[in-house]
Amino acid sequence: MATLQKFLSSCLLGTLAASCLLLVALWVQGGAAAPLGSHCRLNESDFQQPYIINRTFKLADEASLADNNTDVRLIGEKLFHGVNVRQHCYLMKQVLNFTLEEVLLPYSDRFQPYMQEVVSFLAGLSNKLSQCHIEGDDQHVQKNVQNLKDTVKKLGESGDIKAIGELNLLFMQLKNACIG
Repeated sequence: MATLQKFLSSCLLGTLAASCLLLVALWVQGGAAAPLGSHCRLNESDFQQPYIINRTFKLADEASLADNNTDVRLIGEKLFHGVNVRQHCYLMKQVLNFTLEEVLLPYSDRFQPYMQEVVSFLAGLSNKLSQCHIEGDDQHVQKNVQNLKDTVKKLGESGDIKAIGELNLLFMQLKNACIG
């Protein structure tokens, strides 16, 4: 009986030690059992291609010239309001997908010669983020993305032009949120 008691005591001590190590590891990770949005990462090299950076910013500049609404900003602090920093890449993935599907593809025949190359580049980033998701509540993310969509839709063609004119901001926010 004493041998069994010693065995159980050492097992319990080992389990307690392992649990403490796990808690320390979780604390270091910020409390997530698995990295939040473990697929919500892009490589820094994705944003270090001078040619595509140039094309993206030129496309944004060209569209900005056609943007008559200077009172509205689509991609700014308001977009991130109430969203946990660890969810920013997921948020930007949602914005990227909306921009590609609902804004850029319908305008693919405009703003040449830059549009095709930029759409191809952004589609590649979207593909790399296709497995990006978050566990749990994404209510703030969805609300903010929906507000962005509603603003673009409310502005009509002007909203689409504004979204294209802010591709440089989208590029920079994707870089800031998804490289880590």
